[in-house]
Amino acid sequence: MSSTVAPSNPSAWAAFWVALAGLALMPIPLFIGLILGGGLSIVAAILAVIALLKGLARSGKGIAPVVFAAIFIALTWGGISIGGGTIW
Repeated sequence: MSSTVAPSNPSAWAAFWVALAGLALMPIPLFIGLILGGGLSIVAAILAVIALLKGLARSGKGIAPVVFAAIFIALTWGGISIGGGTIW
């Protein structure tokens, strides 16, 4: 007997972890957080779009990590827009 395992969406998990790392690194002052957190959030946004397209092609497989990644990306960009990574 072989069990069929539904294919996962590794792009979604990569977007999730990269976005979380960007959010965690964003508060570092003196533009370090802006460069690290902002750069990682841009990479996470690209991965999230790729994962979303893959997830929609697989009947919604792996959409939940993409949603959380999008929330982390929005929080990172919101934090940067109010001075996170530059003056905190």
